Amino acid sequence: MNLHSTILGEGQAFIFLHGFLGMSDNWKTLGTQFSEEGFEVHLIDQRNHGRSFHSDEFNYEVMVEDLKRYCDQHQLSNIVLLGHSMGGKTAMLFAVEYAEVVSKLIIADISPRYYPTHHDDILKGLSALDFTTLKSRGAADDAMKRYVPDVGTRQFLLKNLYWKEKGRLALRINLEVLKEQVNEVGEPLPMHAKFEKDTLFLRGDRSEYISPQDESLIHSHFPKAKINTISNAGHWLHAENPTDFYAEVQDFLTH
Repeated sequence: MNLHSTILGEGQAFIFLHGFLGMSDNWKTLGTQFSEEGFEVHLIDQRNHGRSFHSDEFNYEVMVEDLKRYCDQHQLSNIVLLGHSMGGKTAMLFAVEYAEVVSKLIIADISPRYYPTHHDDILKGLSALDFTTLKSRGAADDAMKRYVPDVGTRQFLLKNLYWKEKGRLALRINLEVLKEQVNEVGEPLPMHAKFEKDTLFLRGDRSEYISPQDESLIHSHFPKAKINTISNAGHWLHAENPTDFYAEVQDFLTH
């Protein structure tokens, strides 16, 4: 089973991994910018997301193996690896298990610790979408309002909508499996896992995903980690402040 990806530019391989309920397309603008800076950018859909395959198995171990298979197929080594949220957890574990493949690691707004499940309303809202009656994106947005009042979050989620056939909308994500296995998303990095190369953690100043208490844990797993804060940004820091996000990553890659 192969992961779907969009590949942009030429140069050193730079892989982007989206978060839970996201897709590679979330990174297209930033990916295009980095492709113009001399990187071969790989925007990847992780399993059960975007245009990648659906599977009943869903955890960080299998997502790491998916990525390793992808790197082998495309003969990628010495990669820059960036992951956001769930993708950040995949990226951390991949870097630990396949350190020889990774030159630099960038983690966006997630810590190696355990996170309790907190997607209930979002998953309820997506489950409530009745595609026998919904005939437009606007109608789907209205149906989601009860569960997800924040318009930005709804827009992010509704990027998963597509026209399965004429007049019939559907979701790209494997919603049933993601609902069943949602606990996997919060799993911590294994206790003794360590990655000794250059690592950058970026957090949003309005996000609570990386707290001051997480810093010692981050340094225990990633001794060379830098932890920087993006201003005017929450959990979707790359979308909320793309200018500063790009500048921080570019600075890390060039020094």
